Amino acid sequence: MSFQHTLKIPKERIGAIIGKGGKVKQQIEKRCGVEIEIDSESGDATISGNKPVEQMEAFRAIEVITAISRGFSPERASRLFEDEEIMFQQMDLHDYAGKSPNALERIKGRIIGEGGKARRMIEELTGCHVSVYGHMVGFIGNFKEVKLATDAIVMLAKGSMHKSVYAMLQDARRREKMDRMRLWEDRDEAKPSES
Repeated sequence: MSFQHTLKIPKERIGAIIGKGGKVKQQIEKRCGVEIEIDSESGDATISGNKPVEQMEAFRAIEVITAISRGFSPERASRLFEDEEIMFQQMDLHDYAGKSPNALERIKGRIIGEGGKARRMIEELTGCHVSVYGHMVGFIGNFKEVKLATDAIVMLAKGSMHKSVYAMLQDARRREKMDRMRLWEDRDEAKPSES
C-alpha cells in the first residue's frame, strides 16, 4: 500500500528540514521509513512510502516536519522520535488576537518575554518545548506537559500577569511531586514486610 502526503513549508524553514548536507531529511527518512521530496520553489514537502503501513511511521514524519516548519530546531523536534507518548501540538494566536497585527505582536511578546525569559520559564516549569512562529505556538511534550504549557500560554494570551502564570505552573509541579511521592508511599505500604 502506498502513502503520500504533501505539506506546505515556509520557505525560510526548508533549510532546517533538509539540514547540512541533507542530514536532517535523511534521518527522518531513515527513522520513519519514508521518502521526502522538497520543492524549494513552491515550499511543498511530499512524504511518501511504498512499504506496508506497519513498517512506516509516516504520521510521525509529518509531525516532525511540521514541528521543524513551525520554528522548532531539528534537535528539539527529534524528541518526537524518543517515545510514543511525546506529541506535537499547536495553537493559533489569532484566536486571542483577532485580526489585529498589534494585538498579535503584543501577545507574542508576552509569551516570549524579555530576551526569551517567559518562554524559557514555561519550558522549565512544564518540561515542554515551546516555539512561537508567525501566529502559531507549537508544543512538543507528553500529554501532561503540553496541557500545562498550553494552559500557561492561554493565560498569557488572555492577559494574565506573568507572576500568576508561573505560580499556577509551580503549583501544578508541586501537586505532581506530591502525587508521585504518595504513589511511592502507597507502593511501599503495599509490599509485604520482611520479617
